[in-house]
Amino acid sequence: MSDTAGLPGLDTPGVVATRHWTLLPNGRIRCQVCPRGCALKEGQRGLCFVRARVADRIVLTSYGRSSGFCVDPVEKKPLNHFLPGTPILSFGTAGCNLACRFCQNWDMSKSRHMDRLMDRADPATLALAAQRLGCRSIAYTYNDPVVFMEYAMDVARAARERGVRSVAVTAGYMESAARRDFYQEMDAANVDLKAFTERFYRKLCGGALQPVLETLIHLKRETRVWVELTTLLIPGENDSEAELEEMTCWVVEHLGPEVPMHFTAFHPDWKLRDHPPTPHATLIRARDIARKNGVHHAYVGNVRDARGGSTWCPRCQGLLIGRNGYTLTDWNLTAAAACRFCGLPCPGVFDGPPGNWGARRLPVRLGN
Repeated sequence: MSDTAGLPGLDTPGVVATRHWTLLPNGRIRCQVCPRGCALKEGQRGLCFVRARVADRIVLTSYGRSSGFCVDPVEKKPLNHFLPGTPILSFGTAGCNLACRFCQNWDMSKSRHMDRLMDRADPATLALAAQRLGCRSIAYTYNDPVVFMEYAMDVARAARERGVRSVAVTAGYMESAARRDFYQEMDAANVDLKAFTERFYRKLCGGALQPVLETLIHLKRETRVWVELTTLLIPGENDSEAELEEMTCWVVEHLGPEVPMHFTAFHPDWKLRDHPPTPHATLIRARDIARKNGVHHAYVGNVRDARGGSTWCPRCQGLLIGRNGYTLTDWNLTAAAACRFCGLPCPGVFDGPPGNWGARRLPVRLGN
């Protein structure tokens, strides 16, 4: 946490009061959104930068403001079992509650300049825009929606009224009460399971693994949110066979075999430029380990791999959904979302026929 002069007041646009905090005996206020638990004096911001203490309460300072809006393919989140082929309106704000040295969106998540937030949209405007753009869902992404949860939740409520669903792309680093509130408004989540050791989370993320596992168990047991997992494999850090064995066995035991896992390629970025890119063979090995341990749907990402990016029936090995990058090439699911060859149901959210958005990326300005 840090002292910051010139914090905006409660009457400033973009500043809203929050509810997940508590007053400590020493007069500080502890933010209770994430396990970091920043204890703030008046005028201080938390590590995430966008939550601060103003007028003896914790406020969000980025409400209604974004670093940009873009229509993406839903597969880019990545979600392979949630409304395949459809466009999703994506946006983020600034700041993050982790400090990942390898962050691939560091220009937004590590931003300490509110002028990064160039566009504005209130929840009703954003929901209407998604509907008019033909988007079936909205993604809270680029930086972690945990830090702007009040904004994301209000957008999700407005979107639901228009039949538009909500997707959290998150590291899952939350406290229990905030977690319950947040996921009541979400329809799907891609949770970044960054590794399976406390050492990795402590050394490279400034966080901890256990709260992420608690989020995953909460999502599986206490909600109806559709969940997929992503692990960015970094050579020499989280790509050992032993760690992948332990991780995938835990997923099958605690979340079930039907939760998709995405193993994606790292490229040197931010403060971890001394590691090489992930070899394609490492991703294939991770996928093979996951499938061997019972994960029904394991994928590779950030590389061109039609086989590793496609959905296969775990019973008859038939091709269910073919993909070339973010573009769908084959569709062999019945109207009931079952394998056309053997009848086994495919887990996920399949609402009607697939979309045909493809790999297009469409930046949009909503403030105008």
